[in-house]
Amino acid sequence: MSRISKVDRERQIQQEEAGQHLYANRVKVYPKSVQGPVRRFKWAVLIFCLTLYYVMPWIRWDRGPNQANQAILLDMAHERFYLFNLVFWPQDIYYLAGLLIMGAVTLFLVTSLVGRVWCGYTCPQTVWTDLFMWVERRIEGDRNERMKRDAADVTLDTVWRKVSKHLVWLFIAFWTGGAWIMYYADAPTVTVQFWTGTAAIEVYFFTALFTATTYLLAGWAREQVCTYMCPWPRFQAAMLDEHSLTVTYQNWRGEPRSRGKRSGSAGGDCVDCGACVTACPTGIDIRDGIQLECINCGLCIDACNHVMARTGRPSWLITWDTLADQTAKAAGTHTKFRFFRPRTIIYLTALVMIALTMVVAVAMRPGIGLSVLHDRAPLFVRLPDGNLRNGYVVKIVNKAAEPVTFEVKTSGLPGAELTETNEGLGPTTTLVLPVAADSVGTFHVFVTAAPTGLVDGTRNIDFHLRDMTTGEEANYRSAFMGPANTGPR
Repeated sequence: MSRISKVDRERQIQQEEAGQHLYANRVKVYPKSVQGPVRRFKWAVLIFCLTLYYVMPWIRWDRGPNQANQAILLDMAHERFYLFNLVFWPQDIYYLAGLLIMGAVTLFLVTSLVGRVWCGYTCPQTVWTDLFMWVERRIEGDRNERMKRDAADVTLDTVWRKVSKHLVWLFIAFWTGGAWIMYYADAPTVTVQFWTGTAAIEVYFFTALFTATTYLLAGWAREQVCTYMCPWPRFQAAMLDEHSLTVTYQNWRGEPRSRGKRSGSAGGDCVDCGACVTACPTGIDIRDGIQLECINCGLCIDACNHVMARTGRPSWLITWDTLADQTAKAAGTHTKFRFFRPRTIIYLTALVMIALTMVVAVAMRPGIGLSVLHDRAPLFVRLPDGNLRNGYVVKIVNKAAEPVTFEVKTSGLPGAELTETNEGLGPTTTLVLPVAADSVGTFHVFVTAAPTGLVDGTRNIDFHLRDMTTGEEANYRSAFMGPANTGPR
């Protein structure tokens, strides 16, 4: 049975000193490899997340001619975001706000139910740190071997192992950074351009940037990101309550601690071996209760179960449980897990409402768009016949995959005539304007009308846009301007 090592004792001392000083040097954490159901589940989640991340840019999606054929693509050059059958334009940026709100509320709900499972299983920092630590163990050995090697004099064996480890880390970080770029440019195209030296300078810059950040955060910073850089641990206390399911040391069962195998019911089940501490990727002692550094990964459960099996005691001394149930068990009773509680009902209701709003908004979002900008100078021109002429820049959004002809007319200004200068159309009461597929048509339109009904030199005018194929309509209110001293007649 292993005992808490000298390094762990030094870590505890330095942590105590950190409470008395503003700064304390980091004590390197050497997590020990563990085996068990939690570790297997974490491997499954890690493989799923990494596969999804690296494979998604290569999935093709046919959207027709002259359209991007990548399933998920944020096309910065053409200002489009493609998500399977959905295509979002810059005008749809508010959907991103809704998506972020949904993500935040979902995180609140999940945390209030089962603690920081996001941090322990699916957070990118956790996923890549787990992968980097696996590489480290494969090359340098498990906890004790790494500690001995770092404490001993530098040898050729130490050098080649550490160099090999960092090269593999850089290799993983490079493919991580490269895969991220593929979400912003067509994956096959940018890959060929990258290796033939014809890619844009931004591609090489951001690949290098994401390579460096992945290498530093997952290889060097590790638990410091979760403890000091990430804001979520500071929020989690507001999300948790006595009915939240978290990784818990069953104090009522484990205390008092004593070493060795148990005979009968003497003493608690905890043998104070420190296995839970050595398995923790952030280096904490779960027996001290819920802590800011705990990411709820549950690896301490596997480590403790192994020890319980060796000492002949029931497993799951460390388990997932609620504070309310632990209090009840200490008193000899039991409480059931409560999914529906005031805070979870609030989060769930908000999430359902936001999700429904997003679904309805996406389903009903228009396929066309209209914006009208009044000319800044001159605001108006008086014609020889006494009429006034105002100029407007009319922009028509065609989100369809084929060219569309639109009808534009006005209301609110009796007798108004429209003239389009670029196309040479008008004067007429209705303009017919063509717009290419998946593009924005820009037209300069003059509106001519008698100077009647102006109040303080202005009068509302409505522009009406209609798709002549589908009949879909869009409207935009602007202003018709003239002399300020012209009042109602």
